[in-house]
Amino acid sequence: MRKTILFLFFATLACSQLLAQKITVNSKIDSTFIWIGNQAHITFEVSQQPNQKVIMPIFTDTIMGALELVEPVKIDTTKSPDGHLIIKQNYTVTSFKDSLLYIPSFPFILNGDTVWSKSLSLKVIQPFKIDTASHTLADIKQVLTPKINWTEIFKIILIVWLILLLLTLIAFLLRKYLKKQQVLTETEIKLSQPAHVVALSRLDKVKQEKFWQQGRDKEYHTELTDILREYIERVFNINSMEMTSEEILEHLRTLKMEQKSTYISLQQILRLADLVKFAKWNATPDEHELSLMNAYLFVNQTKVEEVKPIEELKKEEIKEI
Repeated sequence: MRKTILFLFFATLACSQLLAQKITVNSKIDSTFIWIGNQAHITFEVSQQPNQKVIMPIFTDTIMGALELVEPVKIDTTKSPDGHLIIKQNYTVTSFKDSLLYIPSFPFILNGDTVWSKSLSLKVIQPFKIDTASHTLADIKQVLTPKINWTEIFKIILIVWLILLLLTLIAFLLRKYLKKQQVLTETEIKLSQPAHVVALSRLDKVKQEKFWQQGRDKEYHTELTDILREYIERVFNINSMEMTSEEILEHLRTLKMEQKSTYISLQQILRLADLVKFAKWNATPDEHELSLMNAYLFVNQTKVEEVKPIEELKKEEIKEI
């Protein structure tokens, strides 16, 4: 009897763990019919655990056949009271074909298992009567052809070109001036502050600005990697600003042997940033936070305390007196 109870207990526990790993997918459309050329909104909603990686279908031009996309996909992520992540893909669609459109099921993949969305349908209606017997179009009145005033056209073109030339010149001079000022500022910072102080200060700014919380994932990871690339260039004396992520990791392979955890932290930051910037990867909140935490860890574990020359210390003492 005791063995039977234990078997049922562990079987129930195993089932609950399996259910916890599953995802649910819901699809809906805000209208079952539209007039031809009007718009409808299709939403795919996925409920998943925060640590799960779900491969979702992404559409660029059309969803299927005559159903065209008006706007790129909008992704919204929220957290439910039970701790699940609710990820919504919102598509604005239209059609210029008078017909009943069948929207099939689409696959959502988690660890090799596939969950299918439910199929939908949309009726596209042509509200106007078309005379199919007549094959010609008739104007209300004859089309008036205005006379072309070439002198006025030439004047307008000349004025536009002059304005564009002036704006280009102003932009060039302004950019040159700002670039010069920026270079001077960065040079002064590098001469007056150690590399780790500059990097940690910039990381604090990224933390305060909360880019990824505002949906600016690409900007967030670009800023993180730029900070680390400049820090690595100063501390390890390699041209990391011109290297790919894999080239940087290859140049720091000695760090892997000496400080393995530090190397793994940098590897996580660079590879996740590449996924977000180039593969349009939708990183989870935990992954965003982990990249920032690993950036702090990498700088603190590789920083070099710079010692001021004796002459400089004497000058500072004289100034204080």
